[in-house]
Amino acid sequence: MSSLRLILLDIEGTTLPISFVQKVLFPYAERTLPTLLREQADSPAVRVALGDIEREFPGRDPLAQLQDWMAHDVKAAPLKTLQGLAWRSGFESGELRADLYPDVSPALKAWHDSGLRLAVYSSGSADAQRLLYGYSSNGDLTPLFEAFYDLDIGGKKVAESYTEIASRAGLAPQEILFLSDVGAELDAAQEAGCATCQLIRPEDGTKPAPGFRHAADLLEVATQFGLPISS
Repeated sequence: MSSLRLILLDIEGTTLPISFVQKVLFPYAERTLPTLLREQADSPAVRVALGDIEREFPGRDPLAQLQDWMAHDVKAAPLKTLQGLAWRSGFESGELRADLYPDVSPALKAWHDSGLRLAVYSSGSADAQRLLYGYSSNGDLTPLFEAFYDLDIGGKKVAESYTEIASRAGLAPQEILFLSDVGAELDAAQEAGCATCQLIRPEDGTKPAPGFRHAADLLEVATQFGLPISS
């Protein structure tokens, strides 16, 4: 029987195609940010983000700065805040739905129903993570998860981040299985003592990294680690 108690999941390239973020979410935010800045100018979050831009780039048109950050894929805090607001509007209006890989929802439900604990660790904000799983093509999956971790806990390529997650979960790292498509993240989790598996999604063109187990989907993960399989 598996000694694993918590499955910790990355998102992009693991449970959601990278193309969804690049070809759907980013363009949607870029298209709707001008309207958001105009219609939500009095929102505290918008005011704080614009204030941060003004302090860093005095006299610079904030929209032009946001567009420059997006063009160069700069993960600036004001941009992430405003993108998150744009995505929330899109998901809540029904314009956006997160198209998870088809194996994801059945596997997560089977694991949760068996008593396994589930959590997310992604570079996207915890709020953005909840939107993706809350407005998925398979409905609201957020009740399946006990925690959503983002970079506030530390970098994903740093072993101490996984040690901290284990501490917060009240578990030994060896009781956690981390699933990701990125070798450097798996290296860090493995250094912390976690079990690891790299997802090799053909749709994302993921290249196998040496030193890890590999799986094409969550069904294969379940088979390799003796986890429940959805019926």
